[in-house]
Amino acid sequence: MARKTISGLYQRNGTWHIDKVFRGQRIQESTGSSDRKEAEQYLIHKLEKLREQKIYGVRTIRTWREAATRYLTEYRDQPSIGLTAIYLEQLDPYIGDQPLTHVDDETLAPYIRDRLKSTRTRDGKLKPGVSHRTVNIALERVIRILNLCARKWRDEQKRPWLDVVPMITKLEEKKTRRLPYPMSWEEQSILFAELPDHLRRMALYKVNSGSREQEVVKLRWDWEIPIPELNTSVFLIPADFGGRHESSGVKNGDERLVVLNSVAKSVIEGQRGLDPVWVFPYGQPDRNGKATPVHRMNDSAWKKARVRAAKKFQERFMRPAPPGFASIRVHDLKHTFGRRLRAAGVTEEDRKALLGHKNGSITSHYSAAELDKLIDEANRISATDSRGPALTILRRMAG
Repeated sequence: MARKTISGLYQRNGTWHIDKVFRGQRIQESTGSSDRKEAEQYLIHKLEKLREQKIYGVRTIRTWREAATRYLTEYRDQPSIGLTAIYLEQLDPYIGDQPLTHVDDETLAPYIRDRLKSTRTRDGKLKPGVSHRTVNIALERVIRILNLCARKWRDEQKRPWLDVVPMITKLEEKKTRRLPYPMSWEEQSILFAELPDHLRRMALYKVNSGSREQEVVKLRWDWEIPIPELNTSVFLIPADFGGRHESSGVKNGDERLVVLNSVAKSVIEGQRGLDPVWVFPYGQPDRNGKATPVHRMNDSAWKKARVRAAKKFQERFMRPAPPGFASIRVHDLKHTFGRRLRAAGVTEEDRKALLGHKNGSITSHYSAAELDKLIDEANRISATDSRGPALTILRRMAG
């Protein structure tokens, strides 16, 4: 007598898949096996688990991958969801199949080890591992999702996906964190001389306006607001500005006022007429007359320029360039702006306004007198050489 086969299985590309309705619930998934008998055993096991859940209320054991997938679905409109997806993809080979109850320091250890480890590229160069901060960003995503499993997400019987969230240990950042490096005027002169023209103009504007990288490369003319009383203009970046990602927005979620000192204003005036949309267009317009904005300032041209600048520094001062200058980052231009304001005696409240930091006492509704004051404060550092306020002597003496 022939053995009776189980219904609900079908073969696709050599692998058996399930498509079956059991007690009102449809099951659709791969068995992961090309053997019919193994596939049937898997289906029997699956049906038994569902029967226990329906009759005895046995909790479904959720995997990390299920939780990560739900998070990406529910929070798809989150500004940083694209970055989160990258981190979750990196985590998946390590903990994707793990039950939520097994996601802890022990199961995360191989992921952390591999991310920190240096590797060799195809051309034999040594590629350093990521920083402790980068690993911690991924761990923060893990903690966030586990908290949702315990505090928000519920099964059919209104029970949490996870009873207790384990304590996830993050890495120490202080010893490995790359500290900000505000440049001296001499260092600025050396670096800017090595930058290609389009980067030099953006860098000069950035170091005199305190703007973030994406607030420079995606700066639009329709954000400019003339101030006739002061014979100048400002830029008001909308709160929903997309930055590098379409929905990333301004960092603190508010409109961002950009005040122009005399140097930043001269850069802006030099850009007029190059493109009707972008203040800092790049390359030649297409056949429709539309130019393309720069995606980022921190590109290969920037990295090559800082290598040349470090070499010029050593030739000029007969000593190696400080490590911070040799690896100067685009964001250090904003730090330079802030430190120069402080060295010039600009108040903390005005520094926050000029840097675009969240400040509950200041809004984007400025009077002409308030704007005039901010412009005067910004002009206290509107130099292009060592006439500006000194700010690096104490730091280097301490080093």
